[in-house]
Amino acid sequence: MGKLGVGHTKIACYTGYITQAIIVNFAPLLFVTFNTEYGISLSLIGLMITVNFGVQLLVDLLSSKFVDKIGYRPCMVAAHLMACAGLLLLAFLPDILPVPAAGLFIASAVYAVGGGLIEVLISPVIEACPTKNKKSEMGLLHSFYSWGQVLTVAMSTLFFVSAGVGRWQVLTCIWAVVPFLNAIYFLFVPIFKPVEEGKGMSVGGLLKTPVFWLFVVLMLCAGSSENAVNQWASAFAESGLKVSKTMGDLLGPCLFAICMGLARVLFATCGAKMHLKYALMISAAGCVAGYALCAFAPPSAAWLGLVGCGVVGFSVAAMWPGTLSFASAALPKGGTALFALLALAGDVGGMSGPSAVGAIADGFGGSLQIGIAFGIVFPIIMFVAAALYREKKGVHENAAEKKSQSDT
Repeated sequence: MGKLGVGHTKIACYTGYITQAIIVNFAPLLFVTFNTEYGISLSLIGLMITVNFGVQLLVDLLSSKFVDKIGYRPCMVAAHLMACAGLLLLAFLPDILPVPAAGLFIASAVYAVGGGLIEVLISPVIEACPTKNKKSEMGLLHSFYSWGQVLTVAMSTLFFVSAGVGRWQVLTCIWAVVPFLNAIYFLFVPIFKPVEEGKGMSVGGLLKTPVFWLFVVLMLCAGSSENAVNQWASAFAESGLKVSKTMGDLLGPCLFAICMGLARVLFATCGAKMHLKYALMISAAGCVAGYALCAFAPPSAAWLGLVGCGVVGFSVAAMWPGTLSFASAALPKGGTALFALLALAGDVGGMSGPSAVGAIADGFGGSLQIGIAFGIVFPIIMFVAAALYREKKGVHENAAEKKSQSDT
């Protein structure tokens, strides 16, 4: 660790979420390229998203068993090296293997292992840092996923316009440098454990705790509310505003990510005094309004739908990090198992939300607006679930902050 302090731990964690954004958002920008270059059907290529999320779900589930035994630092370094290896395989494996699709799927699986570990590890490391306001730190941390998404889409689009999409392998290798350097960084930064060794709750103990299931519902809704619009934002902008895919990527996902990132920074700066229960309820209510704009904007004012995407991005910002901080404060002995299982719930929501929107849209003649209208159910359920939370006597959301202050 040397002389490095907690500030370096934060920077490494921020870069970890940028890595997560790269491995989630980069490959979808190349789906059409994979189709034309390798002759792979778009439906088969689209399964890369399923592989990515599926492997991350498996890692989320298994990590609660092995992370504490192996240790946070080795797992964190391994996560970034897997992300780097997966991106490098994406650049070269489709051309090496006789079946290019196999190369794409293997690469997706490898970097998804890294992404799943990053998702499980980063939040508890930040939560365990000796800082005064946990929810502000968590909000700021998760803003870097948003900035990473903006960076990935914007810089990749700029590269494709200037150097040509045909040189996508070069850009893939450039992106692979980010997790490689961060893996080296994590060898030296201080790592703080969320719970002392052997004192964290077991998976079975969490499953028997009623309030844990409330947080599972909140995480399911957080993942669904965020991704049901985010994953369809580009197509929504293209179909509603009749713009090119390049403009759709910039107007849809980038706008969503910018609004979400700004809101997370705002939450980190100004949300310290707001009770997380009410922050989540306000977020859910704002999300309902954003979904309504997306779903019910008239064709003559299609730009309102784009405004709705921005409102959803701004509103969902506090949901994921807020729920993690909320759960950590309510279950201070939850440890790695808590974060792993909540990450699993969030990923299930993130995978099922967009699928539900797409399925509903297909059932109504391909109307994305109808699909998104159905998606309103996710923030509504979240609002109700947050409202149902009842604080136990002597337990409050600042318990974690008090503990960190006493440690310092």
